[in-house]
Amino acid sequence: MASSSSPLVFSVKRCDPEFVRPTNPTPREVKQLSDIDDQEGLRFQLPVIMFSPNNPLMKGKDPVKVIREALGKALVYYYPFAGRLIEGDNRKLMVDCTGEGVLFIEADADTTLEDLGDAIQPMCPCFEELLYDVPGSGGILGSPLILSQVTRLRCGGFIFALRLNHTMSDGPGLIQFVNAIGEMAQGLSVPSLLPIWQRELLNARNPPRITRIHHEFENLTNTKGTLMAMDENNLVHRSFFFGPKEIRALRSRLPASLGACSTFEVLTAYVWRCRTIAFAADPDEVVLISCVISMQGKRGFDLPPGYYGNAFVTPASITKAGMLCKNPLEYAIRLVKKAKAEMSQEYVKSVADLMVIKGRPSFMHPGNYMVSDVTRDGSGEIDFGWGKPVYIGPARAISIISFCARFRNSKGEEGNVILICLPPPVMERFERELKRMTEEAEPVRLITSKL
Repeated sequence: MASSSSPLVFSVKRCDPEFVRPTNPTPREVKQLSDIDDQEGLRFQLPVIMFSPNNPLMKGKDPVKVIREALGKALVYYYPFAGRLIEGDNRKLMVDCTGEGVLFIEADADTTLEDLGDAIQPMCPCFEELLYDVPGSGGILGSPLILSQVTRLRCGGFIFALRLNHTMSDGPGLIQFVNAIGEMAQGLSVPSLLPIWQRELLNARNPPRITRIHHEFENLTNTKGTLMAMDENNLVHRSFFFGPKEIRALRSRLPASLGACSTFEVLTAYVWRCRTIAFAADPDEVVLISCVISMQGKRGFDLPPGYYGNAFVTPASITKAGMLCKNPLEYAIRLVKKAKAEMSQEYVKSVADLMVIKGRPSFMHPGNYMVSDVTRDGSGEIDFGWGKPVYIGPARAISIISFCARFRNSKGEEGNVILICLPPPVMERFERELKRMTEEAEPVRLITSKL
């Protein structure tokens, strides 16, 4: 397990931001977002970063020019991204398809991919330089829905960074759009997968009715006041690499009676337990684990290929902090499995109905911890003509949300990287606990919880 906290520093020279608009006329209309899109907890910006190596076959080609032109062509098909969000009655989100365009920045950096080394993963040094936060661009309403920057490197490679208003799309939806940009960059005139709006597919029923338990939206937590607030302006961001050695160490402590466990389940349970210990929460404090579970490609959800809206829910399991911290890893894994098992078509419909009935409560509360598995999101296939990226995925954690992504380190080891952000003193304790748990054995026993 290695943490990415490299002291590497490099300078970036940027041109003034510009707007890239669809290259052809697009419909002028207002389109409603779905009730799954329109969650309070999704009103934030989702940053993604991609590192692309030099390709001698592309000598003379400028990645900035290629991507800028391809972006304009892709926006013809994904024209809602070129609009602006507005609110209707009861704060209902809609996109006004104005064609104003997305923000684009051209830049150059005095570094190479080789210089970056293992920094080529989430929380790359100088990320703020690789995706400049244009003043006034980060609002949810009335602001550009996408901010992007292409940074040329001295080695001939480049870094493509992008920030998306999350209410418009989830990770797979964004990857679908970026893949269309890649296809346009390589000469296609029409995306191989045409985008589908149809957000009404994930709207509330009429009449709406809550038919499932949704712990993630309940205000159960921090009743003891011992969970530290996650102030975005005072968080330390880290990413931790888990190679085969660390995964084996964690699996070695699991009893056979637990049955098969995915790497995601093991890592999520492990990080959640360490994180809760690091917060030093009151033993009676209620804590949650939420798993981001996608509907895309799953039978029974009837989402057409090409749908690029938010298509996931975040079912949660609850326990008390003391139970989670005292019990072995098996206890946390069972809770992760229980959360995942909640996913069903009825659960999705119940979430959409809850948004309408209860006024879009947020899952962003102190006791909740959410992990999204992006190891199979298809992003590794994206190609702007220079070949597959060295890394593409989330650029950083978001408050209570962590991401689990695939990564190959500089030694050639394949593994998973976990992105997490915490208040500084909590991060110090978290790192110590991670190290302790991977190095020490613990007896396997299970204490049952009444929650």
